[in-house]
Amino acid sequence: MDLAPILTAETINQNLRHMEFPWPSLVVSRGNEIEKEIRMGKKFPFDEVIHAHAGDPQGMGQKPVTFFQQIVSLCINPNLLQSNFFPSDVKQRAVTILENCRGNTIGACSDCAGMKLVRQQVARFIQQRDGIPASYGDIFLSNGATDALRIVLYLFSNSSDGKSTGVMVPIPQYPLFSSTVTEYGMYQISYYLNEEKQWALDVKELQRAIDESKAYCEPKVLVIINPGNPSGFVMSREDIENIIKFAYEENLFILADEVYQYNVYDPDLKFHSFKKIMSEMGPPYSSMELSSFMSASKGYMGECGSRSGYCEIVNLDPEIKEMLFKLLSARLCPSLLGQIMMYCITNPPQCNEPSYELFEKEKNSILQSLKDRAEYCYEKFNSIEGLSCNKVVGAMYVYPRIHLSQKALQKSFEQNLRPDEFYAMELLLNSGVCVVPGCLFGQKPQTYHFRLTFLPQMDKLKIIVERILKFHKKFMEEYRS
Repeated sequence: MDLAPILTAETINQNLRHMEFPWPSLVVSRGNEIEKEIRMGKKFPFDEVIHAHAGDPQGMGQKPVTFFQQIVSLCINPNLLQSNFFPSDVKQRAVTILENCRGNTIGACSDCAGMKLVRQQVARFIQQRDGIPASYGDIFLSNGATDALRIVLYLFSNSSDGKSTGVMVPIPQYPLFSSTVTEYGMYQISYYLNEEKQWALDVKELQRAIDESKAYCEPKVLVIINPGNPSGFVMSREDIENIIKFAYEENLFILADEVYQYNVYDPDLKFHSFKKIMSEMGPPYSSMELSSFMSASKGYMGECGSRSGYCEIVNLDPEIKEMLFKLLSARLCPSLLGQIMMYCITNPPQCNEPSYELFEKEKNSILQSLKDRAEYCYEKFNSIEGLSCNKVVGAMYVYPRIHLSQKALQKSFEQNLRPDEFYAMELLLNSGVCVVPGCLFGQKPQTYHFRLTFLPQMDKLKIIVERILKFHKKFMEEYRS
């Protein structure tokens, strides 16, 4: 007799049925299929699929930073320490790392919260950045910021009085938040960023969202992404102060996703950490609970594959902090390669060290190139009928708005696709460019967008943008009402 499957669509965790994430989404999955079909000889109007949807800098052609690669190489193969090829400051850091590894090898496990050496270095980095004290005991390392965010959100996975935990999430947002909230059985409280004001956050909108949600959940968490993904908005000090005051009045835990803190392209703007502003505001705000996150994947580093991140927790109850570290212990230690990468990022070469000149040259070149590409996309996507785009002053993406005709909307309904999903699919099939439709990031009703990363190098980016504009012009003509 055949055994009936134990896991079925009815018996699996039902929260997973409602999760949605852009990878693999309908458009991205079709792009992957077309790649295989091209290799098998099938003909399309293009020679290759260009994946312009993911924030993977080195996957898009960005060169690794030499300083980071050298230190990791020495830690993986300590025999190279005898070579004259590596600068003295690189060797010194590698030796320090290895001396703090069990058995003097990165093949060993570390403490579950991460190596004390690295956590201490992260604390020094934060203290230097913000000008206020930081303690390594408030920091844990993780397999990317994604892992840390999921760990902290998991602490809130508890209902009270029959109501689930409410998590305030910006729209548009990075879908990690919405998918994790769904997976954990929480309630997503969507608050809309203001597209007409360059994707700014309005406290009145926060108040509207939380007031409407209280009948369905118990609001506990406020998620902030600064600089914004996919919006590219960078918050001012005044913005942050107003958000902190709102969170205080509503008794909310602030989850500050600050992974794009190096990606600020407007000279009139500056990254401010929530911890710094909260501390400088003084009591009662300086005693609020907060967690902030950093990653090696973004910035100028682009080390997505290293899976390197950290979380700083501020003003957490000691008993809860103990439980958090117990949870970390059950997950064992994060990747040692990722920990090494975070040590390098937070301990870059200084002006009196031999690696400094090359490091600064590579870092500044990457950031300037990103700035140039952001400006190029902004100009191009505002140069044609039917597309509009806010100025990108931070992060790594443009999020153009598509102004769709009634005829195009009707066609999308006929194909059982959401309108910007239909647009993105047509773009893929006609030009080979794969983008993510805005419906997967969230948007106001009756508005439509797509997210494009400007991480491809400029020569490739120009090809991508020109393909999009050429397609868009034909699309507008075909579906003109």
